[in-house]
Amino acid sequence: MGARRDGLPVAWTTTQELFPHESPMRIRFRHVRGVTRGMDVAWLLTPGPQGVQVEIQHEFAPGWPLIGGWPTEQVIGRFFVGTIAGRTLRCVKATAEAAMIALEAS
Repeated sequence: MGARRDGLPVAWTTTQELFPHESPMRIRFRHVRGVTRGMDVAWLLTPGPQGVQVEIQHEFAPGWPLIGGWPTEQVIGRFFVGTIAGRTLRCVKATAEAAMIALEAS
């Protein structure tokens, strides 16, 4: 996977598992390469009368002895992950809602 954050390219490799029959529907990612290696991510999608509620959960504790803790949370967590995840989830939400509209119309 890859993205840009304020023009800076970022990339990572994940595994993906789908759980479409759970409520909420869940997509699980495990980061296996890149600076976020070891991160667990869950996307939760809950259809409702007003559209699709989309939530993201991140668990990341890299255990870097020299730059862990607050610097990691601010730079990796807020600056990169938070911004990229927010943009991604807005697209996921729009796609899921379009699919729901298409299903209802058929």
